[in-house]
Amino acid sequence: MTARNGAPATREAPEQRRILAVLILSQVLSGAGLAAGITVGALLAEEMLGSTGLAGLPSALFTAGAALGAVAIGRICRRFGRRPGLALGYGAGALGSLGVVVAAAVDSVPLLFLSLLVYGAGTATNLMARYAGADLASPARRGRAVSTVLFATTFGAVVGPNLVAVTGELAHSWGIPRLAGPFLLAVAAFGAAAVVLACLLRPDPLRLAEARAAQQADDAATAAPAAEDAPRAEPGTDRRGVATGTAVMVLSQLVMIAVMTMTPVHMQAHGQDTRAAGLVIALHVGAMFLPSPLTGLLVDRIGRRWVALACGPVLLAAGLLAAAAPPHSVPALAAALVLLGLGWNFGLVSGTAMVTDALPPARRAPVQGLVDVGISLAGATGGLLSGPVVALGGFPVLALGGGVLALAVVPLAAGSPRETHSGKS
Repeated sequence: MTARNGAPATREAPEQRRILAVLILSQVLSGAGLAAGITVGALLAEEMLGSTGLAGLPSALFTAGAALGAVAIGRICRRFGRRPGLALGYGAGALGSLGVVVAAAVDSVPLLFLSLLVYGAGTATNLMARYAGADLASPARRGRAVSTVLFATTFGAVVGPNLVAVTGELAHSWGIPRLAGPFLLAVAAFGAAAVVLACLLRPDPLRLAEARAAQQADDAATAAPAAEDAPRAEPGTDRRGVATGTAVMVLSQLVMIAVMTMTPVHMQAHGQDTRAAGLVIALHVGAMFLPSPLTGLLVDRIGRRWVALACGPVLLAAGLLAAAAPPHSVPALAAALVLLGLGWNFGLVSGTAMVTDALPPARRAPVQGLVDVGISLAGATGGLLSGPVVALGGFPVLALGGGVLALAVVPLAAGSPRETHSGKS
């Protein structure tokens, strides 16, 4: 069976296993760096700015930085390949993390803001690596390839928040504010991921996918000499598929970032310490990535649209539980954040598969970069608005409003194009 873009529907490239192994290693490392901004970014801003209303600003800044990073990484990948694009993205994340540490040490708010923007490139790279896993995957295994890369992030991302106290003590021993400690870990984590990709991601998956697509087009032309003089058919972009997949991911990101950002602030305001907040965020991040193998299997077997449809109700359930949870109940808030992470996972894996299905290899990198710009801007909007919403109406209003908004995913997914390949493998 042949997929719409001309690739075999079930046969995997022999290089795919090695590429996934390298991506897994880099994601394990970078996950710890990703967790720094999620866990203590809002608390650090609240401490330095002295305002709960501005506590969502770091999330907005590093997600805005992720948007800028996604554009740059997409262009670098299109011109030079996935390897230099992803390695440079993680290198920028390490530099931004170092800047946050210095900003906290010298109490410089302008440097903090600038560094969070640069740090965002690391978070963008962590998400964009999923596209590298899908480059050589057949359509019937694309969901599982994406989910394998996301799943690997779990290990670092869950460990990172639980090291808040340890890294905070290390930072304090060096005369740096405790809340900057996780960013010390991010410097090492993003830096190590950059080195791994720069040295080991060979062959470059995007370059190889492009070469094979071109070879298949040449073989098809050779096999049809009667049509030699006709213009060669080139697989085009399915704009509807790109738009639907992007919208599902954008809405999921907006809701997830808004609620997640203010949860540690909400907990601290009701007497919980950073250890409790770190545990809740660790469980949330685990739910963002840990279910990925099952999600990928469902995406490939029952279809992208059905998993995307499930995203909205799961996020609504998360919002309802977070709004109703007693502020002193760590288990209830943890359960709400687990559902929040699971709903986001459904949206990201299904949306990524939709977008990748809709693009031929030669057009993937720049379009995927623009898609992730939309995702990052949605996160920035959620982070920026979350603080004022909580300051004016309280955390329950934010959580409930986010859950209701997430239901917009349902009509979008219901109108998505039907898959043209078999999900069996």
